[in-house]
Amino acid sequence: MNVLNFLKSKTFLIQLAIAFVIVIVLGFVLVKFLDVKTRHGEEITVPDLSKMQIVIADEKLKELGLELLLLDTVDFRKDMPPFSIVEQDPKAKTTVKDGRKIYVKVNSGGFTDVLIPPFKDKTYRQMSANFKSLGLKEGRKTYRNYIAKDVVLGISINGKSLNAGDKIKKNSTIDFVLGDGEDIFDGTNLGEMPSELEEDPNL
Repeated sequence: MNVLNFLKSKTFLIQLAIAFVIVIVLGFVLVKFLDVKTRHGEEITVPDLSKMQIVIADEKLKELGLELLLLDTVDFRKDMPPFSIVEQDPKAKTTVKDGRKIYVKVNSGGFTDVLIPPFKDKTYRQMSANFKSLGLKEGRKTYRNYIAKDVVLGISINGKSLNAGDKIKKNSTIDFVLGDGEDIFDGTNLGEMPSELEEDPNL
């Protein structure tokens, strides 16, 4: 039997039909397998990770087929537990596909230290703005008899006097002692004047 006759034979046509059916079935099975493997069309609701520790949140996301990725640590927020998640993207209740990365930011372990800058004989307005920029809070203001009004004579925290160069925690509350501007210079209060105004004893 030559090739042409074989191609026209009933046996070949049957084998060709069987092969065609097998290809169709295998293709259908492959598509179904990929749908199951990739969860095609299935959406996952992102859980609320707020206040969770990283390890717990990571386990929870893995159970759902999601991946946790730590972006950064933010300044300490006292309304959140230390080292807990404070921000997430995508947000809670958002629907995503399997394998999606969930980006999070974590609360730091506590307030960082800040250095007290020089403050004596500087104005209250100047130092108030300076302290606020350092993340410190403004507390009570008390006044003391002094020739210059609103000049900073001292600062304290919880009754403890502070000096330039001291370290305190960010978010601390600073109390001010200021000059009242009611003292009159009569020569007897020379020692209370700022040092740069005192007479040089060598003259």
